[in-house]
Amino acid sequence: MSGVFNYINKKSPIHALTGASKLIVLILWSLAAMTTFDTRLLIVLPIFSLILFKISGIKYKDVSFVINFTLVFMVLNNVLIFLFSPEHGVSIYGTRHVIWNGIGRWVVTKEQLFYQLNVILKYIATIPIVILFVSTTDPSEFASSLNRVGVSYKIAYSVSLALRYIPDIQREYHEISVAQQARGLELNKEKEGLFKRLKCAATLLFPLIVSSMERIEVIANAMELRGFGKNKKRTWYSSRPFRKGDYIAIIASVAIMVISMVLNIVNGGRYYNPFI
Repeated sequence: MSGVFNYINKKSPIHALTGASKLIVLILWSLAAMTTFDTRLLIVLPIFSLILFKISGIKYKDVSFVINFTLVFMVLNNVLIFLFSPEHGVSIYGTRHVIWNGIGRWVVTKEQLFYQLNVILKYIATIPIVILFVSTTDPSEFASSLNRVGVSYKIAYSVSLALRYIPDIQREYHEISVAQQARGLELNKEKEGLFKRLKCAATLLFPLIVSSMERIEVIANAMELRGFGKNKKRTWYSSRPFRKGDYIAIIASVAIMVISMVLNIVNGGRYYNPFI
């Protein structure tokens, strides 16, 4: 079963980077992708992200659920953009080149297709980096990196616990599912229809919620007994100093952000217009 936002422990140059440097890269990379509609940069960023995935050793099967969910959401988003605003690209680029007259107001234009291509490229440029960050960063180190960039250690530790708990929830759900199927609850898609399986899956939520609440109470009591939150600052066992690779990664992400800003100035705005 593929994980959902799980840390995947491997030996790679990406894993060797500190959590703080990877967080900085994630923020700058995401800002660069979100603040521009320059197609040239949005084509380059996904290529780099695929190269980084190859270097990290993360396989598609390890993150298939998140990628497939993102692809479905991306397609749905583009369909809705065309349905509700079929000439949004025309209003942005200021020209109108009709490809197909379509039906009613749903006219297909080069400008609209180009705009929606940029929307797709934004997804492809941003989502892989987010997945890569979560998959290659240990939760404890992620918490220390958040605290290092100014986030309260209480909030950072809460995020760390949430990330650590996701695999536990997946494992418990699978165990409860197997136990219920042993008692006659059918979840096999070859034997039952979709709605029947959804109804059966809903019956698994109650024991999952009960076990989750028990776990939360145990963790809360353990943290309280250890005096968590008493002091304003804390040290981190997993915190590491920056090394050469971290500085190279940060400099590269800063360069990408600068390029994005320069392109916005050269283009006279966020949009690269090939129709003028």
